[in-house]
Amino acid sequence: MSTSTTSAPAKISADVQERLALILDSIRDIKGKNILQIDLRKLDDRPADFFFICEGESTTQVSSIAGRIQQRMKQELSEFPKTATGARHANWICLDYFDIVVHIFHPETRKFYELEDLWSDGIITEYETL
Repeated sequence: MSTSTTSAPAKISADVQERLALILDSIRDIKGKNILQIDLRKLDDRPADFFFICEGESTTQVSSIAGRIQQRMKQELSEFPKTATGARHANWICLDYFDIVVHIFHPETRKFYELEDLWSDGIITEYETL
């Protein structure tokens, strides 16, 4: 995928930083693995400002991670996803919070779609699995 870029991204607002931190913490609550954040703000054709990509070792864990994110976003920030797709089979659950999209994968599904390679023009931050 060819993407064009704009100037360097602006500083992240405190509101967005809080939301990103809550999502990361929620993923870690359920022991999500191989966690990446991709800052897409420099790309003109971006679907969101940020992606989170992580994986769970089973479909149960994938569902649990998604549920934890939704629960904490609702309880702590009164935010609901615009859409939440993939829960039925739980190989790839996508939570769309408008400017932040969270992708929670089963490992084989993540390997197949290679989403982080598709959006490698963004700024990728890897987080240690706790």
